[in-house]
Amino acid sequence: MEPKEMMKQMIKLNKTAFENTFNSIVMLQNQTEQMVQTLVSQSPWLPDEGKKALEEWVKAYKKARDEFKKAVDESYKKVEDFFE
Repeated sequence: MEPKEMMKQMIKLNKTAFENTFNSIVMLQNQTEQMVQTLVSQSPWLPDEGKKALEEWVKAYKKARDEFKKAVDESYKKVEDFFE
């Protein structure tokens, strides 16, 4: 096997492993978000400011997660293009 083809396969394996792990983390975060939303909605003692803070926190981590995924995808694309 040529070294170039071997590198392509290694990159593909790493990309697939990353995608699977990332998707698992997204599912876990979504389930946790739903659980926290249920808890918050059933907690009358939590002030509105606290609820708004939690909503902003969720928006911030989703935005950061999406930006991270975009950066990783762009990096994999550059590496794949390099070996083409």
